[in-house]
Amino acid sequence: MSEPTFKPILYLKENCPFCLKVRLFVLEAGMMSDVVIRDFVADTAEESAIRAELSPHFEKVSFPSAQLEPGLFIAESDDIVAFLATKAGRDPAGMTVYRNYTDGVFTMAMKLWKENQDLKKSASAI
Repeated sequence: MSEPTFKPILYLKENCPFCLKVRLFVLEAGMMSDVVIRDFVADTAEESAIRAELSPHFEKVSFPSAQLEPGLFIAESDDIVAFLATKAGRDPAGMTVYRNYTDGVFTMAMKLWKENQDLKKSASAI
């Protein structure tokens, strides 16, 4: 009897723009059957359990997170995508949906988030 092949485990938080970036890559690359996705909603018992499961592997747990190989944990969306792209032999730059998200909506959301952080910092200094 052969040992089952390890599938990367992706931990994806609902409404997280970084998690959506990873999910879009996996979908467009046709890798849904090649990974295990553990979706969860923020502030739930399931999130607490996932954080407890991941905490021994990270100084600070953030999402998305992934166990890409047995014992190899990563928590940066770009690093997760790069690993999966290599595994699938896909170039994210040539993936239309992924690129439209990362170059469009995602970029604008990050710009607005940074502006909001700067405004909060300025307001707290007054």
